[in-house]
Amino acid sequence: MDTRKKNILNSPKGNGSCDQDSLPYLRDLGVEIIERKQPIQFTPNFSERVHRWAAYIQGFSAGFVQSTINQYRSEYNNLRILDPFAGCGTVLVQSKFCGYPSLGTELNPLLSFVADTKVNSWDIPHKSLIAMYNSLPKDRSKCAPEFLKSGNQFKPAVLKNLEKIHGALDSIEGKTESQKKVRDLLRLAFSSILIPCSNLKRTPCLGYSKSKEVNDEAPWDLFERKVYAIANDLRIIQENFRDKISVESKVICANAMDYEHQYSFDLEITSPPYMNGMDYVMNYKIEMGWLNFADSHKELKRIKDDMVVCDNVSKGLIKDFSNSDSRYSNEWLDDIIFNIKKNIERRGHYRRIDMPFIVAKYFDDLYQVMRHAVASLNQKGRFILVVGDSLIADAYVPTDLILAKIGRELGLGIEKIEKARNRHSGQIRSYGLRETIVTLKKGLKQ
Repeated sequence: MDTRKKNILNSPKGNGSCDQDSLPYLRDLGVEIIERKQPIQFTPNFSERVHRWAAYIQGFSAGFVQSTINQYRSEYNNLRILDPFAGCGTVLVQSKFCGYPSLGTELNPLLSFVADTKVNSWDIPHKSLIAMYNSLPKDRSKCAPEFLKSGNQFKPAVLKNLEKIHGALDSIEGKTESQKKVRDLLRLAFSSILIPCSNLKRTPCLGYSKSKEVNDEAPWDLFERKVYAIANDLRIIQENFRDKISVESKVICANAMDYEHQYSFDLEITSPPYMNGMDYVMNYKIEMGWLNFADSHKELKRIKDDMVVCDNVSKGLIKDFSNSDSRYSNEWLDDIIFNIKKNIERRGHYRRIDMPFIVAKYFDDLYQVMRHAVASLNQKGRFILVVGDSLIADAYVPTDLILAKIGRELGLGIEKIEKARNRHSGQIRSYGLRETIVTLKKGLKQ
């Protein structure tokens, strides 16, 4: 039996749950977790207009954003909304449909492009998009990104057709603002078909699929289908939401840890990266490479190192952080980090022996994000986070409660914490975790 399986069998957390392990933290905060199950995952967005233009399975649902806006809209005049982790733009799109100005920061250039295209192309006539698509040359080709293993990722005939679409899109000049928007819509459509055309699957991490079958003509078929779906959404928007087209929606490719906002906001709705094995850059390396947002693994690494840390981050970055004197901490975090270190030593083997510092950096990163977000929050404004907790080296990490504690330290009150769904630890499957909605409010006395 290998060491990992042995550690799982011997884990003191087997058949445990976050419900029990959260109790000391909840008593300290003086709050309770409300059971309020609701669909918050991205999956329903696959059938929602605009949201379906490009999938980002780590995001949350448009329905959740809509219910949140509906719950609080009457309390504010001239409502303005922020998402510090904009992702593919779910909060911004739904805010625009509601007629409220919004802003999102997103460090990943691919996702920033996707979000911006989703909210700032509503004025393009659907016929213009179809006309541009029909005028694309079928005989131009542009090679796949050299740094990606495209020969393994796609069947030869499929790859050849993708390179033809790639070349056709590269031929669009985009002299006017309208032409640039149409080009971006076509590029967005292209990005959305790359994984469906590949030998890969994203469930949720990117990996190879042994059973997947892809037709040689799939690139052109799926590309056309996506373009016409986007065109149909544009037609519906211009028929039924014309008054929403000019609503301000800004997407800024920036790091939420140090971005200084020029506006103030009433609602800040977001879902930060979870503290797990998800590599939010490498998971989208195919789209980032084909759309020219990264031209090497070195560039991907640079982008990843700037983001909120995950456990696939470079060891050098964590080493530099471990040697720094200035970082966020509190008594809970100190105890958790001590326990992680102790448990790793007890186990004698762990995938990252520097995990205690990764956890420390994760919360230091989120502290910096929350510090800037709170500074931009209007009086009586709300900061709402969707986040999951974790089990790391047999140490329970109540991410939601730690972030609620940080919010309180920054001057916010804890209005409520709701459990939206149950989850399970990826390390100890019998250990129950949760995904929660943490609502913090400025000016709430506690």
